Amino acid sequence: MISRFFVNAPKVSEFKLMAWVDTAAPGARLIYHDGFLAVDTTSNVSTLRKPALEDLRATANAAFRLCELGRIHLVQERLGPDRFAYVAIVRPHNCAVTSVAVKQLAAAA
Repeated sequence: MISRFFVNAPKVSEFKLMAWVDTAAPGARLIYHDGFLAVDTTSNVSTLRKPALEDLRATANAAFRLCELGRIHLVQERLGPDRFAYVAIVRPHNCAVTSVAVKQLAAAA
């Protein structure tokens, strides 16, 4: 259970998330957002100011890309009404996903 340990987790930037994935051991967990991601990243309903909203979008996009590349699992835990802990869990390094989408991302890079 995450909620007892990670209430009010510190903000995680896109760069901090990427650096953490490169240095963390398989199974390590990091909460990259505490709130309601779908609402918090939508400009017309979010209470975040533009710079914070853009930073959160960048972090969420980085988390999704890392998940697509097979580097992390993305999970969430409900903390209360309209509040979730968004957690990245480092995958074992030998379990990289080699899907068509990942190959296309690698070719485009």
